[in-house]
This record gives sequence, C-alpha cells and structure tokens, in this order.
Amino acid sequence: MTRPLIAIPARFSATTSALRYAAEVGARALIEAVWRAGGEPAGIHPAAGDVAARLARFDGVLLPGGGDLAPHRYGAVDTHASVYDVDDLQDAFDLEVARQTLDLGLPLLAICRGLQVVNVALGGTLEQDMGGPEREHRHVVHPVAIQRGTLLEQATGAEKTEASCYHHQRVERLGVGLTVTARAADGTVEGLELPGLPGWFTAVQWHPEDTAGEDPAQQSLFDAHVRAARDRR
Repeated sequence: MTRPLIAIPARFSATTSALRYAAEVGARALIEAVWRAGGEPAGIHPAAGDVAARLARFDGVLLPGGGDLAPHRYGAVDTHASVYDVDDLQDAFDLEVARQTLDLGLPLLAICRGLQVVNVALGGTLEQDMGGPEREHRHVVHPVAIQRGTLLEQATGAEKTEASCYHHQRVERLGVGLTVTARAADGTVEGLELPGLPGWFTAVQWHPEDTAGEDPAQQSLFDAHVRAARDRR
C-alpha cells in the first residue's frame, strides 16, 4: 500500500556540515517517527504563493518545532530579549499552512512551535518568555495531564504522559475555537484541539519525537496522524 504523503514545512538552517552552506532541514527523529507510523514524510519549501494548491496533493500536514514567531504576529509591540531565530518568511509560510490545512480538512499534527503557530493563526497570543531557568521548559521531561475524550487521549491511550519539552514560550490567550487538551503541573498549556473541525487535528507543546522510539504513547501520536491521513485519502 502506498504510504500517505505527509507535508512537513522545512526549517531554515544557517549552517550544515555536510552541505557546506545554508540549508533547509527537518529533524531526523521527527521524520523517523512519521516513517515508523507508515507515512511518507516530505519536506516542503517555505515560499510565498498559493499554499492551498501546494497542500492539495498531500494526505496530511505536520507543523514541526523551530524558532520563535515574531511577536508582532500576535500584536505585541515590544520584543523580549530571549526571542530567537525569527524569520519573516518562515512565519508567514507556517501561519498560512496552518490556516489552509485547517480549511482544507487535512489531518494536522502540530508540535511545539507548530502549536504556537496554530494558536496565533486563529487569533491567539503567546507569552514571549516564561521566566528563565526556574520556569522555562527547556531540556525538561515532566508529566502532562491529558483531558479525557480528546483526540489526544484517544491517540495516546493515556490521561497522563511523560513529555519531553524544549520551549521558553507558551500560549497566553487561546485562538478562536481552540480548547486546551493537556496541561503541565504549572498550568502551561501542553495541548490544543479545535472541536467541531471536520478534519483530524491535535497539537502538543512538547516534542513527542524525542522519545517516540521507546515510548509507545509518543509514537502513537504519529500513528494516529498517519492513520487519519490514510483514511482521508
């Protein structure tokens, strides 16, 4: 059976040792998790143009992690000193991918920055910095409580999971229609969904690909996403 084709917006990289110059990349752990799930991961070039037409050939979309969104994208006037790796083209492309994927009803899995992109695309805002080493979720594995009856719970089969996190920002105001599906002990939003959406969509603030190779609950997110892509096709 042909693998469902999963679009993954590439991330810009200033340097890569093997390619000598600036590159467009995807996290290997993320790509391998999609492959294990039975999907065909395909990096797509961030560029202006008809995003809806470009996405129409795919069976599903995965919005991956990456640098910070420019604060002006969610109405902030000032930029916190900790904001990093902002790229205007990447922001514009990711936001349009989020909007068009939801409009098209394509199965969408959004991870870390991807969750924040969806929230901003739907009119939400972000807390630019969570407050330094004592509060941020960088290089942290911690328990996350999952709401019952959500797609996230259906996918993981759990009401609590150990989440590998790397982020210093978090959701402040929810985008229109979004509901919280998971939280960390400190109240940080760790999951979002859009009830009533025709297509399959769930978003997590953590990085399930970090531990998907040995944690079935994390791999199951990719499995559920690829399964939804196969069913839609």
